[in-house]
Amino acid sequence: MAVDANVLIYARIREELAKGISIKSAVEKGFQEAMSSIVDSNVTTIIAGLVLYFLGSGSVKGFAITLVIGILVSMFTALIVTKFIMRLAINAGLLNKLSHFRVKRG
Repeated sequence: MAVDANVLIYARIREELAKGISIKSAVEKGFQEAMSSIVDSNVTTIIAGLVLYFLGSGSVKGFAITLVIGILVSMFTALIVTKFIMRLAINAGLLNKLSHFRVKRG
């Protein structure tokens, strides 16, 4: 799930860059556009984890708790930490070319 969130964000950023907007705007819009898909998939997995917890016993409950904690941490890192680091990289000039996002404008 963590990889999927970052892949979704990256794909959305690339789509926005292909439209011709600035890198800074594309990153903001990319995160915005990917948020609903990320939250939806993670909430679905959390619901499955809760069902496992309340219907399971022993090690199944342990797995369910670990699953839910993992999903919450993954969502936090994808939506908060990654966005923060990307903003820092853009402001520092480390991500300032379209080639860094593998985008070519024709």
